[in-house]
Amino acid sequence: MAFNPLEQRGIPLDHQVRNWRELNVEPIDPDHCDPYTRCRIITMNGIEVEAILFSHQFARHCPDPEVKRRLAQLRYMEAQQQKVVNWLLPGVSSVLETTIAYEQVAVDLTAWVARMEPDPYLRQAYQFGVLEDFDHLYRYANLYEMIEHRKAEEVVDRLTEVMPGRPTALHHRDPLDNVRDPYDRTKASPLSKLHALTVMSAEQQTMNFYMNTGPTYMEPIARQLYQEIGLIEEEHVTHYESLVDPGETWWEQWVNHEYNECYLYHSFMETESDPRIKAIWELHLNMELEHLRIACDLMRRHDGRQPAEVLAPELPAPVTFEPNKAYLRELIADQLDLTTLGAGYVREAHERFEAMQRALNGDERPPSDRVMSMHQDRLGREYRVETEGEHPVPSLRER
Repeated sequence: MAFNPLEQRGIPLDHQVRNWRELNVEPIDPDHCDPYTRCRIITMNGIEVEAILFSHQFARHCPDPEVKRRLAQLRYMEAQQQKVVNWLLPGVSSVLETTIAYEQVAVDLTAWVARMEPDPYLRQAYQFGVLEDFDHLYRYANLYEMIEHRKAEEVVDRLTEVMPGRPTALHHRDPLDNVRDPYDRTKASPLSKLHALTVMSAEQQTMNFYMNTGPTYMEPIARQLYQEIGLIEEEHVTHYESLVDPGETWWEQWVNHEYNECYLYHSFMETESDPRIKAIWELHLNMELEHLRIACDLMRRHDGRQPAEVLAPELPAPVTFEPNKAYLRELIADQLDLTTLGAGYVREAHERFEAMQRALNGDERPPSDRVMSMHQDRLGREYRVETEGEHPVPSLRER
């Protein structure tokens, strides 16, 4: 049955404040939970963080004190939601274990979005980015085994393969070549707008996570790998945020944010395997429906437009975490040698790309290469998780 958030009423705002007992949620058990439950948690944390940051930015550019107060009201509820969602992650998991889960999100969420994206230019942007996150997962998995003596398959549960993507060392590009062309807000599908906001938010949260957790390791190679991949996540946020039409008004952006939260909470409520977590997604959906209603009312009053002009009349098919192994192998076979030039893509290295590589690396090998050499020296092999029976992807040494 079609679900139109614009026709729904959620929990009244004055009933949404939760006390400490309600906020003190029990975390998931990392050894027994569905890995995709953890992926949904990480995704929604990124979505809520983006909602909060957007609201703060809107408030800083808004001269109307009444609107600023309304933003503050909704932002507090978003902050409570973010605390609940993020606090579902278990404290017993190491930073590296959580990092591998973050990269599983980046791989399977971005691959799913690429498969569902109707616009060819936007689809290519997601296909390009996912091959880089795929390689980040591979590098972190080797670091994980080397310094914590555990295997990434215990985290990803073989739902996501662990093997080389586009080599991480080749992700460092001139910043000029990280900016894509935006969609046209007057012509783009509402689904395309939701996809761009979702992937941007997830990558932004990964960037923030690495910025804050990278220096917490004592091992020099771990600190260096987080620094390298953290810089690439900055490139990815630039890559994805540039897809959003900057001509969207603050009001248009606000209702898109609220609608996207409804879309994702509804999607995860429909697909969640853990009943306790499913109940949280349902509760937050009912809160977000009221946030959307308030944002829509303010858009009508201050922007002079109907939200239905920019939002989908009903929710699209649910965002689904599922294996994307065959799809990713096709991308590896077809697009591994791509890099960017301006707002487009090329298969040959060019002057700006090579200049950036020289400036960054000089005569040194980057951490992403050195972690593989160290793993090989200590364990006599690289760490990979491939689906049995599939044609193997060549190792970096075989390429």
